[in-house]
Amino acid sequence: MRNVPGEPKPVDISAKREESRLKIKWSNGEESVLTFDLLRNSCPCAQCRGGHENMKPEPDDSMFIIPLMDVKTTQLVDIKPTGGYAITLHWADGHSAGIYNWHYLYMLHQMNMDKDKGE
Repeated sequence: MRNVPGEPKPVDISAKREESRLKIKWSNGEESVLTFDLLRNSCPCAQCRGGHENMKPEPDDSMFIIPLMDVKTTQLVDIKPTGGYAITLHWADGHSAGIYNWHYLYMLHQMNMDKDKGE
């Protein structure tokens, strides 16, 4: 999964743990507000995707309809930078294998905006 040249990059990332949301301000002026549920559902790691053959550069639409019941799976513990191209999210259940690159996060942002508009 690579970042796309010319695509916006985050200029600020912050976790609003009391709201269970991740806020991202993008270099193009857009702002993402992504729920922890959505981020965990869309974890891009091979384990969560069901193997390497199911991994793709964009999130799957089904990520918006999968409810998570276990609070520890959606409780964010830490955000770590991964190189200059991604972040790794660490969850309370110990999961931290997903590397969310800028392209993946921006696509998730766009899909979330489309969902909110009813598209």
